Amino acid sequence: MRINFKQKELINEIINMIKSKFPEVKFIDVTESPEDSESLWINVTAPQNESREIELREFASDKTTDILVDYGYHMLVMPTHLRISNC
Repeated sequence: MRINFKQKELINEIINMIKSKFPEVKFIDVTESPEDSESLWINVTAPQNESREIELREFASDKTTDILVDYGYHMLVMPTHLRISNC
């Protein structure tokens, strides 16, 4: 997966916006979509509260739609519920 300078800049912007509005959310990583190599997934932890997760999804959707329209980069924010194992 190759991420160019502008994509890195936009990913950092999204992460910073998310952190300011949802401080409980942590950045995990960026991966290529398994369905489309041109699409990037920005993986973050999901809020524990379901209504906060819905808010996060709506907020991120607005931001990534703006990026798609303005720059032509398809990115999705993927909230993930991390499982902690006791092994």
